[in-house]
Amino acid sequence: MLKVTKFNLLTTTALTVAVLGIAAQAQAAETPAAASAPAASDASEVDAIVVTGFRDSLLHARDLKRKAVGAVDVIVSEDIAAFPDLNLAESLQRIPGVAISRDSGEGRQITLRGLGPDFTRTQLNGMEVLGNTASGMDNRGGVSRSRAFDFSLFASELFNRVTVQKSYASEQDEGGIGGTVQLQTAKPFDYPGFKAVLSAKGQRNSNANDKITPRVVGLISNRWGDFGALASIAYGETDSNEFGYRSFNWGPIRANAGNIGSGVSAADAAKLTAATATIYAPQANTYSTWFDHRKRLGATVALQYEPGDKLKLAFDGLYSQLENSRRNFSLATSGVNSLTGNIIGTQVMQSAVIQGNTLMAASYTGVDIRSEFNREEDKTKFYQLGLSGSYQATDKLLLSGLIGYSKSDYALPVFDKVFLESKNYAFSFDDRPSMPVNTYGPGLTDPAKWDLMRMDTQENRISSEYTNAKFDVAFAANEISTLKGGVSYKKFQNYGAQWGDKQFRNVPANTKIPDNLKLVVPFKSLGAYIVGDVDPVYAQIGQTRDLEAQGAKYATPGTAFTVTEETRAAYLQYDLSTEILGKGVRANAGVRYYSTDLSSDGTLNTGTSLQPVSIKHKCNGWLPALNVAVDVNEGLVARFSANRDISRPALGDLAAAGSLTTAPFGGTISTGNPNLTPFTSDSIEGSLEFYDGKVGSFTIGVFYKKLKSFITSQTSIMPYSQTGFPLSFLLPGQDGTILYNVSRPVNGPGADIQGLEASFQRDFDFLPAPFNHLGVVANGTYADGSSPVIISGQSVTLPLFQLSKYSANATIYYETDAWGMRLSTAYRDQYLDGAGGNGNIGSGVKATNNIDFAAHYNVLPKLKLTLEGINLSNQHSIQFTDVTAKRTTVNVSSGRTILIGATYEF
Repeated sequence: MLKVTKFNLLTTTALTVAVLGIAAQAQAAETPAAASAPAASDASEVDAIVVTGFRDSLLHARDLKRKAVGAVDVIVSEDIAAFPDLNLAESLQRIPGVAISRDSGEGRQITLRGLGPDFTRTQLNGMEVLGNTASGMDNRGGVSRSRAFDFSLFASELFNRVTVQKSYASEQDEGGIGGTVQLQTAKPFDYPGFKAVLSAKGQRNSNANDKITPRVVGLISNRWGDFGALASIAYGETDSNEFGYRSFNWGPIRANAGNIGSGVSAADAAKLTAATATIYAPQANTYSTWFDHRKRLGATVALQYEPGDKLKLAFDGLYSQLENSRRNFSLATSGVNSLTGNIIGTQVMQSAVIQGNTLMAASYTGVDIRSEFNREEDKTKFYQLGLSGSYQATDKLLLSGLIGYSKSDYALPVFDKVFLESKNYAFSFDDRPSMPVNTYGPGLTDPAKWDLMRMDTQENRISSEYTNAKFDVAFAANEISTLKGGVSYKKFQNYGAQWGDKQFRNVPANTKIPDNLKLVVPFKSLGAYIVGDVDPVYAQIGQTRDLEAQGAKYATPGTAFTVTEETRAAYLQYDLSTEILGKGVRANAGVRYYSTDLSSDGTLNTGTSLQPVSIKHKCNGWLPALNVAVDVNEGLVARFSANRDISRPALGDLAAAGSLTTAPFGGTISTGNPNLTPFTSDSIEGSLEFYDGKVGSFTIGVFYKKLKSFITSQTSIMPYSQTGFPLSFLLPGQDGTILYNVSRPVNGPGADIQGLEASFQRDFDFLPAPFNHLGVVANGTYADGSSPVIISGQSVTLPLFQLSKYSANATIYYETDAWGMRLSTAYRDQYLDGAGGNGNIGSGVKATNNIDFAAHYNVLPKLKLTLEGINLSNQHSIQFTDVTAKRTTVNVSSGRTILIGATYEF
């Protein structure tokens, strides 16, 4: 049991990444029985955690690690608040094996040991949760409706501990092949008495504007004998601006002979005019800007009642709200005579640079340009209520239980987009530089040259609910053995729907609107251009904006579906802590049984049309687990784990529904498959840990996962008329013969993933003063795995989606009693995020390396000033399609963020 008798929330400057793994502790945030069980392990209790500095925190982390059974990484509350982290995802990336994806300038989702966000289960105060948000960028998937938890939802200051469980024990809930992230909020008995903390920061993003936005945190806690109460609140606003280049995609094109100018060589002209398109060109070279004003509010309440040593009761409540106010702009070669497919209109290609089968640069005349201004307002509301307790029935028998409910509601009530068009431009592009370059003829900022072309309106809703109940028993058979058992019930329901309306204002010709309804993009961009001002244009035209209120009229076919899962589970586990041949041995072994009933309700293609369906499915299984740790000698610990676990299919994969994206060159349709079976993984891992007294450590470990069943993507190209979607969703001039990329998930033959983790920590106390205050913490992970993907009927083996082969983190620090600073780097290797399309094999994100900085000065014992810098190198996010050609689809900058603040403890 981890007894925290003192820790200075928001005031200690340490970053503790403790590798725990104690069988009882591994469940501490998940199962009250495990947290309080009289397990016969001298590592099951740490009586006093008083973290007063970085070196002290690392020393304590090493002590916990040496007494561990399985691999568990922990970040304690002081560190999350003090390190330069905008949210929990930013904090988690410091842990070995964790890599993050970013959006709106901050971390959003995590990948653990090469397995993507859908493979990582998230718990809050012992109960599984799900919270979804959205990205403003189409290339990142827009609205997120998956099992991947969006960590940007929560302010990091709300939590006093974040635990990442990598190895699996039977007492843990099933469902996270990659691992489990446990979030735990502060409780009044974490402190010896009265506690109050106030922190305020101002922050500014270099890409956004000159505005400084606030970040405020407050906590108050007290104890009155057997009773304690705590409340905390965190509020922050951020302005972010990602701007740069993007394209809709790349695809094969062909041109009529009359659309090829004299500047194109005869050899290149022959390739471009061949009967079969073989040359790949970017579709709609675009300059884009995504501005987001984000508000994040969080509050917690915790009550504890512990009358004596036998009975312990706790109530936890959390509320969080995330609001995004987005202003998105783009300038694309996607007017009527566009560069989104074949060159067959007024466009004339005047020059071309072809490398292999890729059109890397070209110049044109007669191109129609389109601008977009998209206004989005979305909000996610999350709340959770939980009651837990334990009762020490006898000296050997502990009973415990938990019951709780959580709900996440995402709403996108405002998604209004205005398209303007300006005709007959000279245009050229060059995709050979890392940041592609577009060149336009004159007139981009002349409002008289722009007319209304189209208006799109959309709304989205997603709701996720969890009901959790657990009961556990722990019996201490003797001084070295503990028997555990328990049952649990979990009900999960996810509902979502989308409404849409596209109105073309260019039939038979573009609509004229007054120049005062137009403006030049008001935020940083690669170029200046005119857009239509959303609110006054909608007011002028009178187009409907409140779509959901109109009922089924604007409902997007195939997007409304409900997934319901009810899971019942039970486990038995034996814990051991003893000595064998003079070596300390700690172990746990057990088995878990689960049974899940699934119902998916929506609409599916019956072959000729979309029809309502309700599909039932059931799955169950046995999940054995074994974890062993041996103290080989005073400075060496060896560990071994073997287990079986599952991950349930992604929500979109289980959907009895489909989503449709239209484009001038065709489009894409993604459908679900409610009959999918879960991923099942057999895993083994081992590690050796070397300890050098109180000044350092080195750990190296290996892991292997055999996924017996693996869900993969099946992609085919078919005429739109065969998809079952109505012809009314096509763009003007298109008919049912236009080809669409249609993808659906299928159960594949399986996949393997293997890897290695290494971590190193050392205080430089051997150096002469003042350099003896230096130190370093570093870790690196290698992971490798692949699976087959079916593309146009052919099986292609690709790396697992979201898997970065290499990832690494390093922090160098300097700390004295009066001040300190840290410089940190987080590297993530290239990874794939999809199967590709339009003949491209795979799509992904290029490698990134983010550098952060933090410094503090203790003005008074209770007053601290802080300076933090995020993404100091202004790392760009670059996406590509096709694993061989690596054709650029996105290159954007999110800028640097600077925070200045103060923290006072009462």
